[in-house]
Amino acid sequence: MESLLSKWIPDSKNTSDPNVRQKYGVLVSAIGIMVNIALFAGKLTVGWLANSIAVMADAVNNLSDAGSSIISLVSFKISAKPADKEHPYGHARIEYVASMIVAFIILLIGFSLLKESVIKIFNPETTRASVVSVAVLVASVLAKLWLGLFYRRIGKKINSSVMRAAATDSFTDVISTGAVLIAILILYIFDVDIDAYMGVAVALLILYAGIQILNDTKNSILGTAPDTEVIESMLAIVRRYPEALGVHDVFVHNYGPGRIIASMHVEVDASQDIMQTHDAIDNIERSIRSELGIQATIHLDPIIVDDERVNELRAKVHELVKEVDPRLDIHDFRFVEGVTHTNLIFDIEAQFEVKLSNDKIVEEVSKKIKQLDDNYFAVITVDRG
Repeated sequence: MESLLSKWIPDSKNTSDPNVRQKYGVLVSAIGIMVNIALFAGKLTVGWLANSIAVMADAVNNLSDAGSSIISLVSFKISAKPADKEHPYGHARIEYVASMIVAFIILLIGFSLLKESVIKIFNPETTRASVVSVAVLVASVLAKLWLGLFYRRIGKKINSSVMRAAATDSFTDVISTGAVLIAILILYIFDVDIDAYMGVAVALLILYAGIQILNDTKNSILGTAPDTEVIESMLAIVRRYPEALGVHDVFVHNYGPGRIIASMHVEVDASQDIMQTHDAIDNIERSIRSELGIQATIHLDPIIVDDERVNELRAKVHELVKEVDPRLDIHDFRFVEGVTHTNLIFDIEAQFEVKLSNDKIVEEVSKKIKQLDDNYFAVITVDRG
């Protein structure tokens, strides 16, 4: 298979290139279409000859898989299009839409097959088994197992939700076809007809696969927490630069495979030359882009590090915040002294696991700061996540 991929896809290892991803998607989708149409034809013939609702249900499922592969092929074509005026972040998220369409097709097929199987339970028809039907179903199990492994491998290689959805569907097909095969063997050996009941089982498996794909795709469209490996890789690059004294407010936006945009705040020494510091920030952005393929925008946060009084007060406020909840942290600490009162301005970082509301956090921390000095006035912004 490696020789086939390298022959049809020049520069096949450069999977971050949208054109290479498109070629992978088109080739794999074309293979899926051919395999599923062949399986559909074989199973439909066997199902018709054997009068088996379970086999014909499995055949229709393969036809839907072929349709899903066509949708995948089209989505790869669209996702490779460059950014334009209407879509400044590119078209890569079309793969998530395609995965959702595939899920709805699978669910539609599942409901239809479930209905037909239940009808046959209450209106039984004679099912016929033969060596040919057994052979076709065994071949189908092997073909779908190979196709599922192929989809999963390529999906992982190019980070494609469409391919992962196709892999899940194929493995479900292996189970459902295996169930149909068992029903045919039981009929062939013991002359016991459980075809309609096995049709129900196949339909339920198809529905389960559809719901699973729909749920995964829904999470991708809504947005999920960034991969911790991605976060750690970015932070590791930031830490290489001595000018970066701290990092906070890291946001990662996924606009589809190969299109990640990030932003973060980097704390720097306020006493250093601004041009020199800005140059370091530019270098961090370039390193993240060249090493990780992530377009990062960094906000520069100057902090005072050589004032003993400010440093001591920052450390004290940090302790007070930890008393409210050990999972809280602070950043962007500023000390603005006035005639009648002194402002302590800072952000509190609260993880989602912290159950206290933002208002309650501000209230508790402000109360503790007032106990520290009645002239201190806390100006607090709570960041979640």
